[in-house]
Amino acid sequence: MDLQGSFHVYDTTLRDGAQQEGLNLSVADKLTIARQLDGLGVGFIEGGWPGANPKDTEFFRRAAAELDLGNARLVAFGATRRAGVAAADDPLVAALRDSGAPTVTLVAKSHDRHVELALRTTLEENLAMVRDTVAHLRAEGQQVFLDAEHFFDGYRANRAYALEVLRTAAEAGAEVIALCDTNGGMLPDRVGDVVGEVIDATSARVGIHCHNDTGCAVANTLAAVSAGASHVQGTINGYGERTGNADLVAVVANLELKLERSVLPQGMLREATRIAHAVAEVTNVPPASRQPYVGTSAFAHKAGLHASAIKVDPNLYQHLDPVEVGNDMRLLVSDMAGRASIELKGRELGFDLSGDKALVERVTARVKEMEAKGFTFEAADASFELLLVEEVEGHRPTYFETESWRVITETRPGDEAISEATVKLVAGGVRYVVTGEGNGPVNALDSALRQAITQAYPEVAKFELIDYKVRILDQGHGTDAVTRVLIETTDGESSWDTVGIGANVVEASWGALVDGLTFGLRKHHR
Repeated sequence: MDLQGSFHVYDTTLRDGAQQEGLNLSVADKLTIARQLDGLGVGFIEGGWPGANPKDTEFFRRAAAELDLGNARLVAFGATRRAGVAAADDPLVAALRDSGAPTVTLVAKSHDRHVELALRTTLEENLAMVRDTVAHLRAEGQQVFLDAEHFFDGYRANRAYALEVLRTAAEAGAEVIALCDTNGGMLPDRVGDVVGEVIDATSARVGIHCHNDTGCAVANTLAAVSAGASHVQGTINGYGERTGNADLVAVVANLELKLERSVLPQGMLREATRIAHAVAEVTNVPPASRQPYVGTSAFAHKAGLHASAIKVDPNLYQHLDPVEVGNDMRLLVSDMAGRASIELKGRELGFDLSGDKALVERVTARVKEMEAKGFTFEAADASFELLLVEEVEGHRPTYFETESWRVITETRPGDEAISEATVKLVAGGVRYVVTGEGNGPVNALDSALRQAITQAYPEVAKFELIDYKVRILDQGHGTDAVTRVLIETTDGESSWDTVGIGANVVEASWGALVDGLTFGLRKHHR
């Protein structure tokens, strides 16, 4: 498949996506993300703006030696020459020329008001800046695209001038003109109309670049494609300033699975979930659980009615097979669960409950009772599995017996609060008394508990607390509030989630930590 041919999938995560509030990427981060994007099969990866900042300049220097892209072409982003300066003499144009990138995307003003107020030059000079810069880079052997900034607003204000910018770029050698909804204020019908009019009025190959300020970035992109655009821009996970850019995974998934257009290499869409989550790990921005196609909740089912139907045919409550995007169907266990939900969840965890109606009813009743007290199992599969094991086998897996535990937190003026936990327990017939420290009661308890258990079970040394969430639940009706703690644990190969409740954070954490270690030990011992 020619990824740089009849249809372009163009990723701008490393440049436009990196403008998201709180998202900071090192050069190493950008190189890692570029490799992931190449694994998705995109045709173009915009690496940044060389010459505008040292980090992006360094990225292109290292990319030349360290990036071996199998699918994508690397793109350098930059601006047209400055007013009154020849393109060959402009240092930022020179940085694009010297970047080593085979493709350059130039941003140009297509809104007359922006030309006069932001660039502070004439409309004629802006056209010359576009013409000269495109022609210069083409003469240097680089492929050139143009991002027509604020195009839709400019088209509304001065249609003739906006179109003249596009014609000028195309005649100078720009292969693609991306129409940018820079302020993100457009709606799909209008985007489709304008793209169609532009294609009729110019000889340019048209692309689309949408921001999500109206919540329509993906829909606007699809509307542009339906009107004839053959180049789509976006970012992985929809990263970007303000409300973000078009989520490129949702765009390509819709194109391939809904509109039946082949835009990625065969089979690569099935890597989408893995890659979206891998990039989220690098950016340190938690993935959105409800993100279309690749979110952990994208194919999750909670209500008993849905689960009953899914038991008959999964497609009754799913718009497609999640395998198509590398995701999984998940059954959530909650107080809304019916017998079908429990039976399906049991099957997912390796338990065939279909022949024991009494067992299923008993588990269902216990789940509802525990969730009424404050537990939640939809986000704690490991705790639910331990409950299921207890009901199926008649006893809960036990690898240690607790005698007591306590936590003391000491705070000194101007210093961090330090918690110290002491745990007394019996494991493998040996009594242990261990003290651990941490920057809070949860971490201190985790440290002490794991130190003690590791002495009896060395494999626990690999276990690590990844994250925990605390929530205070107001039960109402004059009852005392309940604290719930969700904990995620890993052994380096996989992770699991457990839940505990109690009168306070320490008590709730203890329950979740014990479940986490118990689940991990059971996993390694069976």
